[in-house]
Amino acid sequence: MQQRHTRSLIAFSVVGALALAACGDDAETPAGTDAPAGTTAPAGTEASAAGSLAGVCPETVVIQTDWNPEAEHGDTGVDLEVRSGGPAIGFTTVTSQMYTDDSILLGYVYTDEAIQNSVEFPTVAIESGFEKNPQMIMWDPATYPDVKTIADVGKEGILVRYFGGAAYMEYFLAEGILSNDQVDGSYDGTPALFIADQGASAQQGFGSAEPYIYANDVADWMKPVSYAYINDAGWENYAESIATKPENVTKYADCFTKLVPMIQQSSVDYLADPAAANAIVLDAVAKFDNGWVYTQGVADYGVATIKGDGLVANGPDSTVGNFDLDRVNALIAKAIPVYTALGQPPKDGLKAEDIVTNQFIDESIGL
Repeated sequence: MQQRHTRSLIAFSVVGALALAACGDDAETPAGTDAPAGTTAPAGTEASAAGSLAGVCPETVVIQTDWNPEAEHGDTGVDLEVRSGGPAIGFTTVTSQMYTDDSILLGYVYTDEAIQNSVEFPTVAIESGFEKNPQMIMWDPATYPDVKTIADVGKEGILVRYFGGAAYMEYFLAEGILSNDQVDGSYDGTPALFIADQGASAQQGFGSAEPYIYANDVADWMKPVSYAYINDAGWENYAESIATKPENVTKYADCFTKLVPMIQQSSVDYLADPAAANAIVLDAVAKFDNGWVYTQGVADYGVATIKGDGLVANGPDSTVGNFDLDRVNALIAKAIPVYTALGQPPKDGLKAEDIVTNQFIDESIGL
């Protein structure tokens, strides 16, 4: 399960879904305070027949995100409603929200979350979101100049703070990458203990956010941090893929056949020119005014890191947004004993095709 609600993150996760078909005139209207906060892009009058979802998708396509309202931009012939998560949904998971509210067609689901919930609340991802999970472990390079990897963190015996219950940590402990006596599951998303330790400890974060924030915005730190991605230590998790309930794969096949290539193309377009979408992000964050802090500097750093670190990238070929089924099966094999030990055994015989599909991917679209 991903603990996103108390940590800083890039504000444009799954940029394709949120910068969908970046054309036309859009408005963004926060939902009322009594409902999950969201924004709606109105049905476009300029949508071409080839790019229109009218008649094949619901009149409003609802996408549930797992954090604060971010960017949306669409001209698709239907309303595209992007709902915020985190505090707006009481910090519940996207999966549980999808099963609570039938109006939600799509939601952001990590691959390990899909594995975890495969028995009671199954989901199928139709587009991969992040090719590489931005989640990382960071440390002070001045204190530990020779540490380059998470395995090095383990060998040095550095204390690592993280959100308790994270499956990747259980995997690291089982594999001996980190040891029980050096991990602390009490991390609350704030920098206080990292600062108090004056570089002696490490903590989890996101490569696309915290390195900039700690170097530029955390007044009592204001210096670089080094980091290594959890993916690179063996927990190869697709982050925030766009998923739906299994029955919807058939029910809305015609819709997804048109929608998924739009998401793929808008990921490409966003990385080529993120300025307009980032302006919408900043405006939306300001209007919601719920304590979530997001600046132009973080946005610019995030885009550069997404590109430079390959967080959004082509899959195993020249296509963006598709899944490597062998990679998913490998994660399933690693995750089964982890979740079984936690008392949440995945579905018997679970395989990649149960939780992801490339059925709607346009293989011609890539970065």
